[in-house]
Amino acid sequence: MQGEPVLDIRSLTVRLPGGADRMNAVEEVSLSVHRNEIVCIVGESGSGKSVTAFTVMGLLPKGILVPTGGEVLLEGEDVLKATPQRLRDLRGTRMAMIFQEPMTALNPVLTIGDQVDEVLRIHTQLGPRERKAKVIDIMASIRLPDPERLFDAYPHQISGGQRQRIMIAAALVLDPALLIADEPTTALDVTTQAQILALIKDLQRRRGTGVLFITHDFGVVAEIADRVVVMQNGRVVEQGPAEAVLRRPTQPYTRMLIEAVPSLEPKPRAAIAGPVAVETVGLSKIYGGGGLFKKERTVRAADNVNLAVRRGETLGIVGESGSGKTTVARCIARLIAPSSGAIRLKDADIASLPERRLRPYRRRIQVVFQDPYRSLNPRRTVGASIIEGPMNFGLSERDALDRARSLLRLVGLSPDALERYPHQFSGGQRQRIAIARALAMEPDVLIADEAVSALDVSVQAQVLDLLDDIKRRFDLAVLFITHDLRVAAQICDRIMVMEKGIVVEDGPTHRVFNAPEHPYTRALLDAAPGRGFGFGKAA
Repeated sequence: MQGEPVLDIRSLTVRLPGGADRMNAVEEVSLSVHRNEIVCIVGESGSGKSVTAFTVMGLLPKGILVPTGGEVLLEGEDVLKATPQRLRDLRGTRMAMIFQEPMTALNPVLTIGDQVDEVLRIHTQLGPRERKAKVIDIMASIRLPDPERLFDAYPHQISGGQRQRIMIAAALVLDPALLIADEPTTALDVTTQAQILALIKDLQRRRGTGVLFITHDFGVVAEIADRVVVMQNGRVVEQGPAEAVLRRPTQPYTRMLIEAVPSLEPKPRAAIAGPVAVETVGLSKIYGGGGLFKKERTVRAADNVNLAVRRGETLGIVGESGSGKTTVARCIARLIAPSSGAIRLKDADIASLPERRLRPYRRRIQVVFQDPYRSLNPRRTVGASIIEGPMNFGLSERDALDRARSLLRLVGLSPDALERYPHQFSGGQRQRIAIARALAMEPDVLIADEAVSALDVSVQAQVLDLLDDIKRRFDLAVLFITHDLRVAAQICDRIMVMEKGIVVEDGPTHRVFNAPEHPYTRALLDAAPGRGFGFGKAA
């Protein structure tokens, strides 16, 4: 790259508070980003990726994470020496950030137009009419449909991919020299992810922006990176051109991360012949609503869904956001009531049972949710969370604790974890605890709803192996909901593809991935990032 870098980090060290597992969050970190360049930082949780980005933006929590050495030069200016007012001026005008979760980053009570307009109100002298025109123009440039209508919409009224585009619009409205993107595609399905990645690349080229892109997804890295920086335990262990780092890594840690990326080539799996544990017949869920000033609108979230999962089998449901896959799972678990159809659990149809008669069946279907940070009660010990369910169904506290200790060993944790709280564990450990809690109920059916999407690739691989092992040990029927086709390829015996509430294709995983029959399935597979770098069939 020619010329001075937009961002030049030199020997940056940021201290952790006392009692942490190491002295510094980042230590002696040096990296640079030039104009028209995308630099990806990769590494596991705790590697220092986000701390590095938040230091550049001046967003570190005061008194908790403290820069103690080095320089962070933004177009030659050291932001570590900038006053709070100067940092406020720099954010938006010369550097901007896209956060991981747009639903929490956007204000739910302000319209989309107001939130993008806020950047212009703070940093420019433009009048209301000029600002609105500029907001609509930037929304159009990132290919949002009908920007005039979206200007007055609220975040909850648009999709996850559109919310992420709004975050990009707010970040780019003042043409900053540096854009920092912190895991901006983690929660998105493959087609939306592909659109966002293409958009960032396009905008970066057209505007000459330097991009620092933080991710744990090597498929994304292969798709967009010019250079790659690999971090481990707060230090840079390898960096270089993307082609060299991805194809010829020099460090064992980098090789481990790359080898942990699941392939799009499914493992060969024999057909499962066990008894059917759960099935749906004509399952539908219809949402309808209107109001005094609203037109009646009906949404068929799930439409005539027929499926069966046998004991010892994993059925994967894949599709974009809004395809209906989570709706089907929530109906089967009776977290919501279906509008019509049957849900057969061995000898009973639980689809239309009233709440008071569902209790005996609750134990037999358990759910592992997407976010291990929110699915465990932070005020309760791990032990209290695990034993609560079995005790509610009549098991003594002593027997419930014995079962909890045994399950913690099974999921790879020490039994002394029972006395600790969720915040004392990593994301991967918390997901193991959530799995142990579900197994404590001795279910027939385990529903994993995006259970590994928030995890690093190395931790993800461990949890997938654990789920596969548990399925065999307990002869469970597993319903695996995911938008990650790589994960589905590695763990699922059969695949069901959903689009707009309808099942468009289903069959053995190997057949669906290697000879997809429906155009929608082919579109999903084609959108998987990084296929040409050894992360999939195209390698």
